[in-house]
Amino acid sequence: MKNKGWRVTLAGTGINLALGVLYTWSIFKKEISESIQQGGVFSWDLSSINDPYAVACLTFALTMVVAGKCQDRFGPRVTAILGGLLVGAGFLIISQTADYWGWIIGFGVLAGAGIGFGYSSATPPALRWFPSAKTGLIAGIVVSGFGLAPVYIAPLASYLTGELGLQTTMMILGVGFTVVVCSLAMLLSNPPEHYSVNEPAASQATAARELLPSELLKESKFYILWTIYFIGAGAGLMVIGSVAGMAKQSMGAMAFMAVVIMAVGNAGGRVVAGVLSDRIGRINTLFAMLIFQAVLMFSAIPLLGGNDASAVALIVLATFIGFNYGTNLSLFPAFAKGLWGAKNFGTNYGMLFTAWGVGAFVLVRVAEVLKASSGSFTSSFAVAGGLLVFSALLTFMLREKKETADLSLAHAA
Repeated sequence: MKNKGWRVTLAGTGINLALGVLYTWSIFKKEISESIQQGGVFSWDLSSINDPYAVACLTFALTMVVAGKCQDRFGPRVTAILGGLLVGAGFLIISQTADYWGWIIGFGVLAGAGIGFGYSSATPPALRWFPSAKTGLIAGIVVSGFGLAPVYIAPLASYLTGELGLQTTMMILGVGFTVVVCSLAMLLSNPPEHYSVNEPAASQATAARELLPSELLKESKFYILWTIYFIGAGAGLMVIGSVAGMAKQSMGAMAFMAVVIMAVGNAGGRVVAGVLSDRIGRINTLFAMLIFQAVLMFSAIPLLGGNDASAVALIVLATFIGFNYGTNLSLFPAFAKGLWGAKNFGTNYGMLFTAWGVGAFVLVRVAEVLKASSGSFTSSFAVAGGLLVFSALLTFMLREKKETADLSLAHAA
């Protein structure tokens, strides 16, 4: 049973390695932008160039609620196969058109929904095989696949687009991802009903609290976590979705390397935060990461705000911004399981995950509008930094009264 739990964990990681194509949007965006500027087949408005990505993020998040119910009711295997087929259908559509609405439907709606179904099938079954003491570690490993995907997809997509063009590349990636996701889906399974993990007494008391999705909406901590997730994810995605464009001036054809290096930081942040949260607590880890991300955003203003950013400054900041963003994707599943139980984890985390999509949709769009109006990312970094400081302060509302008092005494001492 223990080995089967690790098999499910690795299969989920593999599925996320395919579905993480979402984080390579800046590679596709660069190709579309060049086509627009050169009078090619794409004739979109430059201010709307991020729209398919923003719609995909929103659809991904909203689909997580439906996909979570599907996962809880029909199991992860069926859910993952649906995800693989939807992603394949979306990429097939965008491989045949340069039309704005075709990309909104293909990449934004169908691929976004497919990513939601696939992603929803990966983490919940893995977490159910392990005790709460390993929640952060297992969640970090599974979601690290999603963050690490650009390490191979970015150079592959850059090579294929250079040799075959953007739309043929979409066809190849779509077929490949469908085959990989549907194949790995056969390795996913929830533990049998009689299966139990060895939980310490304190963890058993917490695990006994199983909330229904309808009860979740009565929880104040749900709304606090939703707001923090909205800011933490949205701020990171503002940079992730544009990093290739920022790197173009200083790195030229090697701009995809900034995406690759950020992906390594993104994946590393998920695993490190998962392990750290198991040791020092999720709230402490979340607070530290939000403050660190805010400092990075403010530091980016003088370093990356203009169009002449140095390659070294870009890579260093992109790596750490990706690292801090990645922490969200392992901490919030752990919060959901720890606070509201494992029985309805798929649906409950899906509801919380809507914050990720709304944050991406709103803040990514805001970043692009600010960039189009000002010509630099300075305003975007300033807005993101301020919001991150606010979200860090919100973490104090998640602490129990005794914990907050003890923390105040520790600071006073």
